[in-house]
Amino acid sequence: MTNDLPKDPMMLLSFVNMKLRDQYPSLEELCAAMDVEQAWIVETLGAAGFEYSEEHRRFW
Repeated sequence: MTNDLPKDPMMLLSFVNMKLRDQYPSLEELCAAMDVEQAWIVETLGAAGFEYSEEHRRFW
């Protein structure tokens, strides 16, 4: 399902943060529900300078 996610890091950031805000209580649950490798999201957004905050449930 990774192919269905935005490839552009800024679009991916927006998409993932929206899903975390509106639908999923954690990154783990988002990835499981969407059948996406969590490492791919973390690496892609990490390369663009973002990191995940479990406390705030978002990348920044």
